[in-house]
Amino acid sequence: MRTARRASNVEVPSFLRQLVKETEKMVTFFFKGGPRERTPEEEENLDDDDSMPSPYLERPVLEKHVSEGGSQLGMNYAVASMQGWRTQMEDAHTCMPRLSGELSDWGYFAVFDGHAGTTVAQYCSRNLLDRILATGGIKASEDPEQVKEGIREGFLDIDSHMHKLAREDSWDRSGSTAAAVLISPRYIYFINCGDSRTLLCHNGKVAFYTEDHKPFNPREKERIQNAGGSVTLQRVNGSLAVSRALGDFDFKEVDWRPQTEQLVSPEPEVYELERTPEDEFLILACDGVWDAIGNEELCAFVRSRLQVCDDLREICTQVIDLCLYKGSLDNISIIIVCFPGAPQVSQEALQQEAELEQQIDMKVGEIIQMMRSRDEDPDLLYVIKFLAAEEMPGLPPGGGITSKRDCIIAAYQKHVMTLRTQEPMDIEGSEEDSN
Repeated sequence: MRTARRASNVEVPSFLRQLVKETEKMVTFFFKGGPRERTPEEEENLDDDDSMPSPYLERPVLEKHVSEGGSQLGMNYAVASMQGWRTQMEDAHTCMPRLSGELSDWGYFAVFDGHAGTTVAQYCSRNLLDRILATGGIKASEDPEQVKEGIREGFLDIDSHMHKLAREDSWDRSGSTAAAVLISPRYIYFINCGDSRTLLCHNGKVAFYTEDHKPFNPREKERIQNAGGSVTLQRVNGSLAVSRALGDFDFKEVDWRPQTEQLVSPEPEVYELERTPEDEFLILACDGVWDAIGNEELCAFVRSRLQVCDDLREICTQVIDLCLYKGSLDNISIIIVCFPGAPQVSQEALQQEAELEQQIDMKVGEIIQMMRSRDEDPDLLYVIKFLAAEEMPGLPPGGGITSKRDCIIAAYQKHVMTLRTQEPMDIEGSEEDSN
């Protein structure tokens, strides 16, 4: 049976629904730190062409797609994704907790962050693993060096194949980052191409994480310049924000350079780490997560949520909400893979969480009463700002007051409704006193 602490589902009157709706956008911008500042590049584009479509929506698309699964090997996983502020959803993912045949005790998970279209991300989510397995380097006997070489060859092979398709079938000119893990009984293979990221939480701390491939990294910049390109505004030729990716064939047309020495390289970095009983969980996520929260913060937040909630789907959605209200403007996708050593729900943690939510409820009530004593209308944005400025012990590590937004809104709804029902009685009492 799952234990998940959620805000109460109370019937909300129409006037209050409207109040929350009107303040929701202000609350969003509060957590985002105000309206987003445009980069110099965007300002220049606005001056050049006022009709250029924005990559961002007026309001985020908040619908989440979630799923979960597991295997007899003791691994459980969940995945969640949301379009967010972007005009289209370009992320994709693959979750295979158990491969087939002699690799039935192996697992594979991957996230793909597409850009300039969805074609490459979707194609890789369906076909990359098959390309890796077709190299013959992945065997049950498991030679780590052969496995890593097979992964590398699989990436180069699928990129070369897609390049041919793009020339013959007029694909869109999209690209995609890829962050994946291949899990054997003995090792975890961390795979990265681009700026999506994977980390391992081991014995309560981040034990390993992949490095992002950014154009301004010295090694990446050297390759770009050797291929005749430049790094401007921290982008390849002032355009692409990642230096390694699948697809992006407009940046792979230097015929006299090998496949791995183009402006943008499809070559992944692959590392193996031996598994131990202290391994707790893996996180794979696109940069829509990492732009908003750091490695240690996210590790601490997920670890704290595992102690109060055994529904991994709920924890994934909480991470997405946290990143949205910390300012993420990108598509957001995350996979959490739990090993047998992951934290379990504890009664002590549940009690502490209940006490925290009770404290938040009381604090919200006090703020609303204070506002009413000044003849001010209760304002959700003001309540949240007030709480954010308070020192409140026991908040989720890595999440802070931002991660308790749903609890704050539920308390706000309850106390405002109580005030509204009391107001007619207060008026009647005043009339009786005057008589």
